[in-house]
Amino acid sequence: MVAVIVGSFLLGFGINGFLVPHHLIDGGVIGIALILHYFFGFQTGLSMLVLSVPIFFYAWCYERPFFYSSVHGLLLTSLFMDWLNPLKKVFSLSILTSSLIGGVIIGMGIGLMLRYETSSGGTDMLAKIISKSSSLDIALAIILIDTLIISAAVFTLGVEIFLFSCVTIVIIGLTTSLLKVRH
Repeated sequence: MVAVIVGSFLLGFGINGFLVPHHLIDGGVIGIALILHYFFGFQTGLSMLVLSVPIFFYAWCYERPFFYSSVHGLLLTSLFMDWLNPLKKVFSLSILTSSLIGGVIIGMGIGLMLRYETSSGGTDMLAKIISKSSSLDIALAIILIDTLIISAAVFTLGVEIFLFSCVTIVIIGLTTSLLKVRH
């Protein structure tokens, strides 16, 4: 439970403190939730929760132990995302510095949760399922899924945001890979 709380807090902190001020996106469900936040003002955490329903339904049907261990992560991450929203006005860093620091913090949160067989849901859960059923490393699965999501946003967010979001995603994947213990 400590890993879920700390990991969820790190995700909310990294996203709101470093990604949101520059309109950077993460990939996957969080990335889609961020796009909805930037363009329509939707709450990021609530959007993430709603968007994760199909993945959680799949996990309920085929990966029930992972579903049970991840539902807490989804709920807490959604809560921390919306609760830590005021952090978007706290740090004044360059876009490169924000993408690097945000990537490390978010990767630490994801890696910590995955180390203890839980996640925040979304693409973490999807990547875990893909990794478990194939020889693909979980960090590579996260990078591939996330890159697909932000590629769809390149035309609406611009090339600079896309490139720095790619940097963030690679840093998240590498940090996750370093923290995740293989069994």
